[in-house]
Amino acid sequence: MKIICIGRNYSEHAKELGNEIPEKPVIFIKPDTAVLKGNDFYLPEFSNDIHYELEVVIKISKGGKYIQKEAAHKHYEEIGLGIDFTARDLQSELKSKGLPWELAKGFDGSAVISPFFKKENFNLESLHFSLLKSKEKVQDGHTKDMIFSYDDIIAFVSQYFTLRVGDLIFTGTPKGVGKVQENDILEAYLENEKVLDIRVL
Repeated sequence: MKIICIGRNYSEHAKELGNEIPEKPVIFIKPDTAVLKGNDFYLPEFSNDIHYELEVVIKISKGGKYIQKEAAHKHYEEIGLGIDFTARDLQSELKSKGLPWELAKGFDGSAVISPFFKKENFNLESLHFSLLKSKEKVQDGHTKDMIFSYDDIIAFVSQYFTLRVGDLIFTGTPKGVGKVQENDILEAYLENEKVLDIRVL
C-alpha cells in the first residue's frame, strides 16, 4: 500500500508557508509504516515543531497506469480524512539544503487516517472538512478551493506510479496549519460528522 501525498494544493496554504503556487501537482510519499495505529500520537524526539495538516484522502479501488482524467473517477469509490503530521523544523532544514522531505513527512505515526465512506454520499466538488485543536477550529477547508482535482491528481500520479487497489492519496491541506503540543486533542469533521479524535502525547 502506497501513501501518495499532494503538496501545496490549496493556494492559501501555499501562501501561508511562503511557497509558490505550483503549475503541476507536488508529490511526496509516506511509507505504510507512517500509518498511526490507534488514537494516540506521540511527539517524536527529533522535532520541536510538529504541524497538523488535515486533508481529504481517496482510496484507490481500481488499479491502473496512464489513467486518463476522464476515466479517473472510476478508480476510487471511497473517501475519508487524514492528518499529515509534518516535522516543520526538519522540513525547513532539508529544503534549505535541497534535500528530499521524507524524514520530515514519512516518520512513524505521521499519517492519520479516518474510516472511509462511499463517495456518492457527498458532493465531492464542494466538500467541507474541518479540524478542531482542543475545541478551537484551526482549519476550515472546501474542496472547491483545490488547485488540482481528484481526477487531475490520479491522472498525473499514474503517469509515474502504477496505482494499485488500496493505495491512498492525501489530496492537500487548506490554510491554517500549525503546531501541536502535548495534551492537544485533534478532532476532524467531514461535513458535520466527526471522523477523527486524536490525542497528542
